[in-house]
Amino acid sequence: MALKLYGAPMSTCTTRVMTCLHEKSVDFELVPVNLFAAEHKQPSFLAKNPFGQIPALEDNDLTLFESRAITSYVAEKFKEAGTDLLRHKDLKEAALVKVWLEVESQQFHPPMSSTVYQFFVAPIQGKTPDQAIIDANLVKLGQVLDVYETKLSSTKYLAGDFYSLADLHHLSYTYYFMKTPFASLINERPHVKVWWEDITSRPAFKKVAEGMKFGGD
Repeated sequence: MALKLYGAPMSTCTTRVMTCLHEKSVDFELVPVNLFAAEHKQPSFLAKNPFGQIPALEDNDLTLFESRAITSYVAEKFKEAGTDLLRHKDLKEAALVKVWLEVESQQFHPPMSSTVYQFFVAPIQGKTPDQAIIDANLVKLGQVLDVYETKLSSTKYLAGDFYSLADLHHLSYTYYFMKTPFASLINERPHVKVWWEDITSRPAFKKVAEGMKFGGD
């Protein structure tokens, strides 16, 4: 039985999981959840994720939510298939992947997601983007990217000279960020720019990116 992924093709968290599934060459069924109709707040979906947020993954009698937990599960369960995203055969490399997974979630994600929310999501919700919030987060994001620039000057990817889950987790939000007027934060850092162009050129993400559209984008 194929895995069932409940989510939306435009959702950053859903596409994070979809990219991981494609990298592992795992068959799955995407079950669309209409966010605009608030289907994620209905009892049938809340039974899968009590916080009412997509995505959720069903694997036989196991149901998971939280996209990072799902990608870790997929990468571990199917570790012998597709791309080795956790470097499970090398303790040192596996440890470095974990370090940069934490960096993404704790340092990179907060300012990045806040900026993307203000620019794309707030207008959809009828709100005016708060430029002060954007500006403050761009400063924080720039500081994180300075660290990335230094790291990527010595290794091809964040955890080493191998693509891993740590790189993959950056894709969805940064993809939208690069459609904002603030893309220079990536482009003006040469090693970060090369890394970004590399990881977005992978077939797994290119397949997912086709459905990542906000409104008329």
